[in-house]
Amino acid sequence: MSDTIASRPIRPSRNPAASKASTVFDSLKRDIMLGELRAGEPLTELDLAARFQCSQGKVREALLQLQEEGLVLRQGHRGTLVSACTVDEAVEMFRVRQQIECNGIIRVLRYKSRTLISDLHEIASDMVDAAKADDELQLAAYDRDFHRRIFRDADLPALDPILHRCLVHNHRFKISRSIGSRDLMATALRHRAIMEVIEQGDVSAATQTLRHHIMTIVDFGPTVFPDADQ
Repeated sequence: MSDTIASRPIRPSRNPAASKASTVFDSLKRDIMLGELRAGEPLTELDLAARFQCSQGKVREALLQLQEEGLVLRQGHRGTLVSACTVDEAVEMFRVRQQIECNGIIRVLRYKSRTLISDLHEIASDMVDAAKADDELQLAAYDRDFHRRIFRDADLPALDPILHRCLVHNHRFKISRSIGSRDLMATALRHRAIMEVIEQGDVSAATQTLRHHIMTIVDFGPTVFPDADQ
């Protein structure tokens, strides 16, 4: 058994009713997102089943979920490895994300649901609470909820899993490149500008604000986003 895997603490799921597979998934995802499980590190079902005191079937279910989010690579008889978090992949995912969200916001403002604004305010409040608690990973999860809630009103459900994967990798990359502590409250509050332009119903302003929001998450320079404010 791998001492590295077996010795890691098990982080309980926030949902007490969650299944064992969900507990395994949540804990491994957190470790991967925070870099405690590094790229290329093997994840064996037997070791993980012993660590979480569950069946290998539950572990396999969790690993399949992680594969869907692109956080692990399952290679048949070669086993499962933590996926890499490279600059090249991050760059392309930022570009894909920007195209999906900025095209989607046009449809969102055309078909905006009655609950969109109230839902966004609720999630924004959750982000502030996570920032106050200094919980970067939970803040990132609410951040993803915020953007996916906006996109839901675009009524393009087949694109949501793609957007979700891009968001996960954007946050993983951002966290992995952070040096020292980050201003989590500033991250939470920067979403207010997006809510304001959505409330105003200004398509041009909403598109521009959302584009700028995505472009300035990580400073890749003008080669990635030529019109970014550097």
